[in-house]
Amino acid sequence: MEQVATKRRRIFKKRIPKETQQPEINGFVAPGFEPVLEMFKENFEKRGELGAAVCAYWRGEKVVDLWGGWRDAKRQLPWNEDTLIIVFSTTKGMSALSFALLHSQKLFHYDDKVAKYWPEFAKNGKENITIRQLLAHQAGLCAPTRPLRVKTLLNNDKLAGILAEQTPMWHPGDHQGYHAWTIALYIDQLMQRIDPKKRRLQQFFDEEIAKKLGIDFFIGLPKDIDGEQLAELVPFSKLHFLLKRDPTRNSSAMKLLKPWSLWFKALLNPRFTINLRNFNKRKFQALPIGSACGFGNARAIATLYNEFALGGIKLDIHEDTLAELESAPILPLKWEKDLVLELPIHFSLGMGKPSTHLNFGTNHRSYGNCGAGGSGGFADPEKKVAYAYVMNKMGTAIANDPREVALRNIVWNCINNLENNE
Repeated sequence: MEQVATKRRRIFKKRIPKETQQPEINGFVAPGFEPVLEMFKENFEKRGELGAAVCAYWRGEKVVDLWGGWRDAKRQLPWNEDTLIIVFSTTKGMSALSFALLHSQKLFHYDDKVAKYWPEFAKNGKENITIRQLLAHQAGLCAPTRPLRVKTLLNNDKLAGILAEQTPMWHPGDHQGYHAWTIALYIDQLMQRIDPKKRRLQQFFDEEIAKKLGIDFFIGLPKDIDGEQLAELVPFSKLHFLLKRDPTRNSSAMKLLKPWSLWFKALLNPRFTINLRNFNKRKFQALPIGSACGFGNARAIATLYNEFALGGIKLDIHEDTLAELESAPILPLKWEKDLVLELPIHFSLGMGKPSTHLNFGTNHRSYGNCGAGGSGGFADPEKKVAYAYVMNKMGTAIANDPREVALRNIVWNCINNLENNE
């Protein structure tokens, strides 16, 4: 019997590069804000966006609410309307506004000494530190001398003892140095002692802000949040961080290799922060740290800033508190630049204020915060504008990520055009 040889043909499917896959964009823009949608798309096409959301209010009306792309590095899971992502230091704004509620209730004054409410704090040169100095990152308490491990961060009494024992790294009020992790740890301790119900920051924010405004934002991720609602954090590579030329970072990138530097001590204690992928693990996501462990979406952040930009009616914010938040920052006595970030960035009452390297508002009345990787949000009471941007693919800029700046600027362009045509 004659055998017939057959040839097998291998069929190859043409693979579409991940970078060329078209993202799905959802949401809306109000009339006059159509360029924001185009810029949002351009971020995916030209600036390497993976998954993101942006939201803006103007004069109390939501004028931008967009989301799109993917919530995973493999580009298989779409970014949904309710997708949550860690926003790192953008969380500081949420914490500072929570603390402002206590001020609005006349429970403390910003010029009070911290020790008035926390007697154990009055040692090692901290006796005269005011709440205002602490919240302006001027207290010299930016770099804990003890390692902040997970067990320590979850042990409130032990953590309070470590924070109370800390010795300032400079004379309080003389300099400013970014209290990257410690700022909200101190806010948390003060809140427990000032709030009549003795609530911690995590609980206070949830009950007094998130639930009252109906926003999806959490300081420390709750256990009952479905994993399908979370976006995967996609960090930059350390090599890219070291080699990337960025004038807003100056020489800070090289401090990653210098454990003795103030930058390293302030930003990388807790040590688990060296591996940013840890923040894709529930163990670290659940930490109730109001400095960086906030999970939310752009809509939630913008909604809170909009509440304050409009006068805090729903949360019953006293006008004195609004005036404090809108005041110009009080610079340290020996002001030159932030000793940690090595940049002339301004802070006041736990919030970032407009400056050369963080110019998000029309004047000093504005306030907000940005987060590692690119997220950010702010309120501009002068123009009655609130804005927020979040993403899962981290950029390397300390502030003013190109994607966030592009969206922020186009929002302002739209507002200016509408105002000129009134």
